[in-house]
Amino acid sequence: MNKYFKLERAKTDLTPYIIIDEEKRYMKFEGESYHENVLAFFSEISEWLKGFLLTDFDSFTFDCELNYFSSSTVKVLMNMLTDMDNSKNSKKITVNWITSQNNEIIIESGEDLKEDMENITFNLIISCNKTQ
Repeated sequence: MNKYFKLERAKTDLTPYIIIDEEKRYMKFEGESYHENVLAFFSEISEWLKGFLLTDFDSFTFDCELNYFSSSTVKVLMNMLTDMDNSKNSKKITVNWITSQNNEIIIESGEDLKEDMENITFNLIISCNKTQ
């Protein structure tokens, strides 16, 4: 019997809602991220992702729907995305960068991150019906 990693963290004022479902090959961040110690907050997730990317998987989807994040969070996200992009399975990885049309900073961040990704599918999804 295989045991899959599963993690769900509730959203707080400083941290996003997070779900990881290894069995479904899915990860999502939603909300805001400006925790005092971002590295510590995301360390378990980063370590899991590094290990997961070494496995043989059919596909993996990461939905990132952060409406605000600190510069430290950007560094963590960039490291995660770079790990995904460098993975032997990178062609099977989809990142959905989701935001509203009036969140220019998040749109620009997504565009910048997308430029750095060569191997993964990076979708910039801009919604017109969300308010920030």
